[in-house]
Amino acid sequence: MGAMQRGVKRALDFVAALVGLIVLSPAYLVIYIMLKRQGNGPVIFSQERIGYGGKPFTIYKFRTLSGRETEPRLVARCDESNSTRTERYLREHHLDELPQLWNVLRGDMSFVGPRPERKFFIDKITAVAPEYELIYKMRPGLTSEATLYNGYTDTMEKMLTRLRMDVCYLERRSLWLDFRIIIRTVASMLRGKKF
Repeated sequence: MGAMQRGVKRALDFVAALVGLIVLSPAYLVIYIMLKRQGNGPVIFSQERIGYGGKPFTIYKFRTLSGRETEPRLVARCDESNSTRTERYLREHHLDELPQLWNVLRGDMSFVGPRPERKFFIDKITAVAPEYELIYKMRPGLTSEATLYNGYTDTMEKMLTRLRMDVCYLERRSLWLDFRIIIRTVASMLRGKKF
């Protein structure tokens, strides 16, 4: 992907995120009210991730877990013990990630790109796979081929598989490939696939 395509991609990300934030504002309001009424803590969850150029940024999500994380986990699991039915629904249908449109608008993220990770786990990955730093050449994304086919990473083996897929995406990325990934992601979500 050359400089011109990267510029077009960023412009498309900005416009689509802005439109998405406006069009989905009623959904944001409904989700906000539902979570606020539960009284289980802040509605918005924020966490530091590492993004483009290896720089940290704050990612935003609707909170879907009650209580605090006692130790870093690859994937925070929603179950009967730590989440309400509303929170589990938001997580299962990826609605908890809607606030990340703000991250896309700001330029922290893109619609398509590798999932952003925490430094704690990046250090563990780079200890066995130094090529992880190639990921820093791309803005992290809301979706990716690795998310579609490898799901959420809950083991080191899956993290290394995701890394290989993300590096492969880096080598072949184009606007057309991004478009296909977005279409496949939307289709998967409409079918109710759980990543």
